[in-house]
Amino acid sequence: MADLTKRIAEIEQEMLRPDFWQDKDSAQGKIKELNQLKEELAGTNRYDKGDAIVTIFAGAGGDDAEDWARMLFDMYFKWSLQNKFDLQIIHQNTNDHGGYRNITFEILSPGVYGLLKNESGVHRLVRISPFSAKNLRHTSFALVEVIPRFAKTGEIKIPEEDLKIEFARSSGPGGQNVNKRETAVRVVHLPTNIAVHVDSERSQAQNREKALAILSAKLYKRAEEERLAKEQGLYVSKTTEIEWGNQIRSYVLHPYKMVKDHRTEVETSNVEAVLNGDLNEFLTAEKNLD
Repeated sequence: MADLTKRIAEIEQEMLRPDFWQDKDSAQGKIKELNQLKEELAGTNRYDKGDAIVTIFAGAGGDDAEDWARMLFDMYFKWSLQNKFDLQIIHQNTNDHGGYRNITFEILSPGVYGLLKNESGVHRLVRISPFSAKNLRHTSFALVEVIPRFAKTGEIKIPEEDLKIEFARSSGPGGQNVNKRETAVRVVHLPTNIAVHVDSERSQAQNREKALAILSAKLYKRAEEERLAKEQGLYVSKTTEIEWGNQIRSYVLHPYKMVKDHRTEVETSNVEAVLNGDLNEFLTAEKNLD
């Protein structure tokens, strides 16, 4: 995005020169390029003013990683409360200790996606494991994925043959079935193997519609990441797997206390405040990553 803004500024500066129109063909070419760049910039920003859907996946490590996923959810939940944003859970897969294998939720307020989109990535926790009888230090990883919330499914066209749609009973706490009808929906995008599970709505049709909208947003996010990587000469894996070692932020509770973002270099020793939703310093610095 920074490259787009820079090039737009360069062309606009050229247009101010007295001799800009001396070469008519060149001038018209520059104006055409300017319009294309502005359209591309508008497309890049078009979802920033909307809502966000966040999924947290626990990494390898069993109870510790799944508890870390819970802590991250609590962090974003408290951040939402502080900002008076509406947070609604779409789907959750819990363990017996209250941890999350994965959880998907939406945060509804204008501009939330723009605020949170750079939270996507691997978050690393170092602490004394509460699940270790020997009080051993443990490192846990969780993947945070932030996508824009699409109001409808038509944003991206997905061929029907690319979809596998399954239905199941929506489950309440403890795995008890709260609906006798099969209202929960799982949609798999066969070319990429991206899966979406929704059981938050009252009907199968509503869950299907929301699942397809979320899948569209995931495919949009994937395409954006591949486009940016191509611009920067990077290679993006065609799978959704992300190497757990490539963390964007570390949260250390032992042997010292520190939260550090490895992209912006923002850090603080007040880990408790961050885990209680005080994310503003990190989110402000992340705006420069666009």
